Amino acid sequence: MTTTKSKHAATSANPRIAVLGAGKMGGILLQAFLKRGLFRPEAASATLLHPEKAESRAKTLGVAVFTDNIKAVRQADIILVCVKPQIVRSVMEQIRPALHKEKLIISIAASVPTTYIEKVLPAGIPVVRAMPNTPCFIGHGMTAVAGGSHAKPEHLETARKLFEAVGRSVIVDEKHMDAITGLSASGPAFIYIILESLAEAGVKVGLPRDLATLLSAQTVEGSASMVLETGDHPALLKEAVTTPAGCTIDGIMELEDGKLRVTLIKAVVKAAERAKELLLQG
Repeated sequence: MTTTKSKHAATSANPRIAVLGAGKMGGILLQAFLKRGLFRPEAASATLLHPEKAESRAKTLGVAVFTDNIKAVRQADIILVCVKPQIVRSVMEQIRPALHKEKLIISIAASVPTTYIEKVLPAGIPVVRAMPNTPCFIGHGMTAVAGGSHAKPEHLETARKLFEAVGRSVIVDEKHMDAITGLSASGPAFIYIILESLAEAGVKVGLPRDLATLLSAQTVEGSASMVLETGDHPALLKEAVTTPAGCTIDGIMELEDGKLRVTLIKAVVKAAERAKELLLQG
């Protein structure tokens, strides 16, 4: 990052951040940013709708928490929008008077394209769209980042580095964001069902439930780590486990017979299609 005047304030060495909607995800993100030293507590603020919740969250985070969005935004260089898709427009209209081209908007609202936000804001405001998932809560999240028409490479890099505080992050073309929502944002729920099923299977074959759950969870984590750390295709890693005439191939045949593969594909497709519709719901 640089402090030269040619760069936006949002990409400077000591930026200020405002998190609009510091609920579960917003609060976790801000807490991670502070823990990693990305922002000083006095350079951060947040908002919540209800005064009592704002007061409680202020004590938890150690930052100023307001009920007035525009009050939080005035001194901020980066505005992280963590509100529901249906109220993004009204929030943008609220803060519009306090915005200028030196500020950066980062929205994690599912299904809300950057063009939708840009239409509400003053011309030229850089907008970045991000889609984190719930494993961000424990620092193992996956976040995709895409830029709007006024977002420059340094804005995307700023956003990418922010979300690295809670896991991995990647810069993508915005046309992929609904598909990413269906895969990596909804995906943890699908994995939990698989994990739960493996644990139930362990109980079925005689294992104590706590042991079956531990074995299942560590197996899922280890298998995912193998893909990430080796870079090998999952099919290749599967072959390494599947010995000729062994027990694994019999289990795989049952999975194929039960159409697990196509069911998971259809689940992601359906979730991605649904992601396109969220903004339309009032």
